[in-house]
Amino acid sequence: MRRAAPSLIAALLLAGCIGPRPERPAASAVVAPPAWRTTLGPGSPIAAEWWQAFGDPQLTALVTTALANSPDLGSAAARVEEARAQERLARAQLSPNITAGLPVSEARTVTALGTGLDAFGTQPLVQASYDFDLFGRLRSARAAARAQLLATEAARDTVRLALASGVASGYVTLRALDHRLTIARETLAARADALRIARRRAETGYTSHLELRQAEGEYRSTEQLVAAAQLAVTRQENALSVLVGGTPGPITRGLPIDRLVRPAIPDGLPADLLRRRPDLFQAEQALVAADRSLDSARAAMLPSLGLTGTAGVVLSSALKNPITIFSIGGSVLAPIFDAGRLRAQADASAARRDQAAYAYRKAALTAFREVDDSLASVRRSGEQAVALAGQRTAQADALRIASNRYRAGYSSYLEQLDAQRGLLNAELALAEARANQLTAYITLSQAMGGGWSDAAIQATAR
Repeated sequence: MRRAAPSLIAALLLAGCIGPRPERPAASAVVAPPAWRTTLGPGSPIAAEWWQAFGDPQLTALVTTALANSPDLGSAAARVEEARAQERLARAQLSPNITAGLPVSEARTVTALGTGLDAFGTQPLVQASYDFDLFGRLRSARAAARAQLLATEAARDTVRLALASGVASGYVTLRALDHRLTIARETLAARADALRIARRRAETGYTSHLELRQAEGEYRSTEQLVAAAQLAVTRQENALSVLVGGTPGPITRGLPIDRLVRPAIPDGLPADLLRRRPDLFQAEQALVAADRSLDSARAAMLPSLGLTGTAGVVLSSALKNPITIFSIGGSVLAPIFDAGRLRAQADASAARRDQAAYAYRKAALTAFREVDDSLASVRRSGEQAVALAGQRTAQADALRIASNRYRAGYSSYLEQLDAQRGLLNAELALAEARANQLTAYITLSQAMGGGWSDAAIQATAR
């Protein structure tokens, strides 16, 4: 130890020669707004399985199937296992490395008397080495690997949340298309009845053939609307089937779109959002990993203290008795001249840390915007649905009056035709508004983190 003291003192002196640690850019700091721009009154905590709040068992079954069969989620889980193995590897670097060997040799030599001599020998040995990690290079690398593991697990949870939201949105879209198809078929039946009336009136000479052609044109127009809606339903079923991890095929329906429950508004302040979204936790842990990698790169410019040892025995047919051998030694290695390689690596690590800091700020700002957009969508889509429901009622009354006037001969067919078109447009717009309102609730649940918490993920990674 007395012999090693000068080397240790020199190592500690060199530790102060690498300069101050670079700080994060001030512009990368995240400051949450005090409140949301759009407020919808008091809310309630969001559950982890938030899609059950829509009250449709079939929707719940689809999400459950997707979470079990999705290849995207399976790939994300495999990346977690890779990161976990990398973390174990970094942790193992802190422990001694012990190896064993058993070299065997056989040789024939010539003695001083000129006769041949066969010799068989072996030398079992055990070697050990240990890095004392004076300045935390290995410990920082291990901390970086653990932060990367946490970030990868959060990325998996981000995929899970996006998958559940995609399935829920796809199911709502499918039910909206089903409703659109129902409207088209009901309108086609009404147009068929109007076409029969127009044909009978034209055949009796009560009206001109112009009204007959107009009624026939409207019937054909609605007929193609039914075909288009059927095609849209088929495509949405195929897309949803693949999303849940199956082959294209039909989807079992649950509740109609007008019976799906509107969930409660999730509560929480903008500052709470930083701990409630897996993608933000992922960006935060990526920043932590970059920060710890910077510490490891800076520590690589400092001296390292290592200890090595070997112990074994020499066994040979040429020896009367075995011979034990051993060696033990230590080394202090310090970089003297490397043309700036280690400094460049540390500067590159600092730049990557700054990139991660700005990426975290961007992710946070995007999250704040997504929540505010979703809150506004919930409010405005609800107001739009109420207005369109009133419009639909008015258009239905207008069509009833116009049809009675047309049958009684008080008005032309154009009046009834305009009322039919107005009702169809109002019904289709109302169906779309209801779908948009439900989709807004889904988007809001996703934007608020879907009941995710970072406490569980940190506990599993310890």
